[in-house]
Amino acid sequence: MAFPDIDEVQEMLEAACEEIPAAFYDELNLGIHLEPQVYLHPEGHGDLYILGQYSVSMIGSQISIYYGSFARVFAHDDRAQVAREVRDTLLHEFRHHMEHRAGERDLEIEDEMEMAAYHHEYAKRIGD
Repeated sequence: MAFPDIDEVQEMLEAACEEIPAAFYDELNLGIHLEPQVYLHPEGHGDLYILGQYSVSMIGSQISIYYGSFARVFAHDDRAQVAREVRDTLLHEFRHHMEHRAGERDLEIEDEMEMAAYHHEYAKRIGD
């Protein structure tokens, strides 16, 4: 079973986008993009991939989903599972968007805690 090509994942992303209420798109003026690259987390140890990213700049906000990262992380999963992961990642990034608009940081804090746990587990692995 081959991993879905970028066009198929784009279709999965578009289907997931259709589930999001229109009001959630307010202030997401740069849109949602499926990027082809693999995106390794800069604080990782070569094994931590970024699947999606919410970003805000002076010109606006956007969500990026990284096809190459999905292809690495979910290479052996079936299409239905890949579609679920794309949807879950999109919802995660939308939560960042909504919290940013509300001036909240709850998901950022959760992400920071997950990163700390990742570093802790890595330290345990190399310490053994």
